[in-house]
Amino acid sequence: MKSSDSMRDAVIEFIYEEARLLDEKRFDEWYERFATGGVYWMPMVPGQSDAANHASLMYEDLVMLRLRIERLKQPHAHSQQPASRCLHVLQRPFVNLPEEGGEEIYRAHTPMIYSETRGGEQWIYAATASHELVLENGDLRILKKRVELLNCDAPLPAIQIFL
Repeated sequence: MKSSDSMRDAVIEFIYEEARLLDEKRFDEWYERFATGGVYWMPMVPGQSDAANHASLMYEDLVMLRLRIERLKQPHAHSQQPASRCLHVLQRPFVNLPEEGGEEIYRAHTPMIYSETRGGEQWIYAATASHELVLENGDLRILKKRVELLNCDAPLPAIQIFL
C-alpha cells in the first residue's frame, strides 16, 4: 500500500491525465479508466443528490458512455461537423483519502473551466468535477464522476464532449 502522500499525488495525477485524454480526444483510453459499474453524471440542479429519481443533463453508465464515444468517433456525425475541440483548465484537486477501516474510495473535488469550440462558436463553462475513485488490480479507476456546472439549471446548448 502506498503512503497517504503518494496516494494523494496519484489521485491528482490521475485527474490531470484524465483531462488531457479528453482534450486530446483519446476517448477509448478515457473509457478504460472507469471501474466496473462506473457512471458519469452531470446534474441538472445545483446540489442535486439523486440521479435516479430526477432529470439530469447526463447520467451515463458504461454502456451509454461507450455509445457516446462511438458516435464521437464517427467522421460523419452530424453534431460534429465541424469537429469539436475542448480544453480543460483545472485547479489543483482537493483529495480526501479513505479513512482507515472505511470504504476504499478516494474522493476528489476539482474546480475547473471548460472550453469547447466548434466552427466559429465557443462555449465556456465553470464547473466542479467530483471523482470517486477505487483501486482495481492496483490501478485507480473512476467509480463515479459527477460534473456540476455552475449554471446547470440554466438553458444550455448541447455539450458535445465530456467535461
